[in-house]
Amino acid sequence: MMLDNIEVITQSSIRMRSESGIIYIDPIGIVGEPHDADYILITHDHYDHFSPEDIEKLVKQGTILIVPYKMAGEVPDATLSSVGSMIKVKPGECKKVKNLKFETVYAYNKLKPFHPKKSGWVGYILILDGKRIYVAGDTDITPDNESVECDIALLPIGGTYTMNALQAAQLANVIKPEVVIPTHYGSLVGKPEDADVFMSHVDQGIKVEIKLNV
Repeated sequence: MMLDNIEVITQSSIRMRSESGIIYIDPIGIVGEPHDADYILITHDHYDHFSPEDIEKLVKQGTILIVPYKMAGEVPDATLSSVGSMIKVKPGECKKVKNLKFETVYAYNKLKPFHPKKSGWVGYILILDGKRIYVAGDTDITPDNESVECDIALLPIGGTYTMNALQAAQLANVIKPEVVIPTHYGSLVGKPEDADVFMSHVDQGIKVEIKLNV
């Protein structure tokens, strides 16, 4: 089952196992040096989402790094020399990179200054093992993500820089995935009990899966 193959390591650091390979999104807090990543996808350049040190722990021969266009000049030379290739993306694209199919979605704040839409930061919809898996990135509820179609959604709930628990539940109730996984809480921002608030406001019929141990 695809759900069993999704791990939230910490905050928004996510690992997925699939027929397409081993995929990491915004890896931080990596223990050891597994060097097992087939793909590493970055949503934006903030330190709690883009960690060259953690990327170095994951790369192996042929690892593909996928980043928003604006980040192309921010990836250290050492990281560029370690990965097999770097792919640049912008919101609103559909791509296939080797065995991985994915779409990109705008990720931004509407009123807060932290993630302006003009930066071109992204969330990803990964097509894995017959499922559409939406990793929202750091975002508010927006017209762009209210139209997302997915089977599994990973949504930030911690507030301050993203949606809070109530707003994230509202988005889940709009896009109606089969399963929703809360992220971005319990460490750098957000409280452990935010997951309980989120769960209590998600509509019946949508399964809430808690993957973070906080």
